[in-house]
Amino acid sequence: MSRSITLTLIGGPTVLIEYGGYRLLTDPTFDPPGQYQGSHSPVRHVKTDGPSISIAEIGKLDSVLLSHDHHFDNLDNSGRSLLPTVEAVYTTRAGAQRLGQNAIGLNPFETRYLEREGRERLIVTATPARHGPIGIDVGDVVGFALGTETSGDLVYITGDTLWFDGTAEVARKFSPRVVILHTGAAEPRGRFHMTMGSEDALEAAHAFPDATLVSVHNEGWGHLRESQDQLADVFAAFNLSNRLSRFEKGKPLTISW
Repeated sequence: MSRSITLTLIGGPTVLIEYGGYRLLTDPTFDPPGQYQGSHSPVRHVKTDGPSISIAEIGKLDSVLLSHDHHFDNLDNSGRSLLPTVEAVYTTRAGAQRLGQNAIGLNPFETRYLEREGRERLIVTATPARHGPIGIDVGDVVGFALGTETSGDLVYITGDTLWFDGTAEVARKFSPRVVILHTGAAEPRGRFHMTMGSEDALEAAHAFPDATLVSVHNEGWGHLRESQDQLADVFAAFNLSNRLSRFEKGKPLTISW
């Protein structure tokens, strides 16, 4: 029996994931362009482009996968207002303490189950993330691996991270159909990357040889240094163009198998 998953890029790190009747949203950011600062971060972020779809157009969601709550380019004012409307917000332990309400904090490789009547239950596993070089403490971040008992591993969302031992361990434990890479080579403070650049994405391509790769969080913010087009050029230079699927804002991308 053929199966498919549909991804829609809202903008930045915000992706609508639809599979088996479930509708999940990653890192909600819906505010208009402007200068913003998160409540738990000294960093000011400049947003240069708004979302492709409004909150009103999103429709009913089952859950939010929030890599971290303390940076404005991963959870903004509008995104924060969305959180109480879903049953569960999966995030870091520290983030769940700050958010309260329906937030569920997970340690890396800790699992929860999302269940709805008439649907196969969805397995949600937190994955390790390191949001910058060793020694730079910007607070806890997680990624997520999604799957079901019958379909196996479905999606790996890296969250804001570089490629490191923790992401390599994800590749040893999971074989997802799709990998959503948080790229952009973010440089909010100094000349070092806080999210994946092309080198990290190439590591992921080799670590997940059977997965379709898409890249997000590479536009819409002033501190991002590498666009999706630039990343595609690097993949082409290494004869890997077939591994990276074009991900256009507001246009659903369906991956079937």
